[in-house]
Amino acid sequence: MRILLTNDDGILAPGIRVLGDALRASHEVTIVAPDREQSASSHSITLDRPLRIRELGDDTHAVDGTPTDCVLVGCKAVLGALPDLVVSGLNHGPNMGEDVTYSGTVAAAFEAHILGIPSIAASVHDREGGDYGGAARIVAELADRCDRWANRPIILNVNFPAGSASAWGPTRITRLGNRTYTDEIIEKEDPRGKKYYWIGGSEPAWKGGDDSDFAIVHSGGVSVTPLHLALTDDEARDTLATVDLSGVRS
Repeated sequence: MRILLTNDDGILAPGIRVLGDALRASHEVTIVAPDREQSASSHSITLDRPLRIRELGDDTHAVDGTPTDCVLVGCKAVLGALPDLVVSGLNHGPNMGEDVTYSGTVAAAFEAHILGIPSIAASVHDREGGDYGGAARIVAELADRCDRWANRPIILNVNFPAGSASAWGPTRITRLGNRTYTDEIIEKEDPRGKKYYWIGGSEPAWKGGDDSDFAIVHSGGVSVTPLHLALTDDEARDTLATVDLSGVRS
């Protein structure tokens, strides 16, 4: 199977190297990843300048763009054809709940979905001491089973808990939880007296049922959440159908 591998932490991140080695044990893998960190880049695409691809050998390529750019140029320019699977990760930090809308890791999987390709976005909760080897083995097992779950371009958002893989609980099919936001705008002043701002805050708090991604990961299990891009609010459509809009004109 041909796999396109990318991430948002950059081509030099340890997570992508470990995952590439695990996937190459059974599959043909081409790595196309940003040449620098692109965390929280969401589903952004570069339209105001040309993109440059630097070949690093061993089917590895660095792109001076976003994870979404990497999927597009990986499929259209590097491979010249659609791969069988796109894998994004291993991300250094979790991507759960509403955070998937900010994540460059998940955005790469979204772009694969738009192109009609099944995809896996994989993230490790512990940014520094996570068991990337254990996580990579599980992602490789999901890729090995691609023919069983990818009858259409499904997106799997996978999150791994902290600690050693030997202590992890079972893999569970989950849904997105909800993040309780505590972000703050921190105002500072530079040496010339001009104000600048950091978007900061404490670690997120979460809520949701026992079958949510954060509940499973925080209890030591592995979370697999199927995602889609059907954003239409059907309940709101039914409500709006009862509203007289005849006087609303352009």
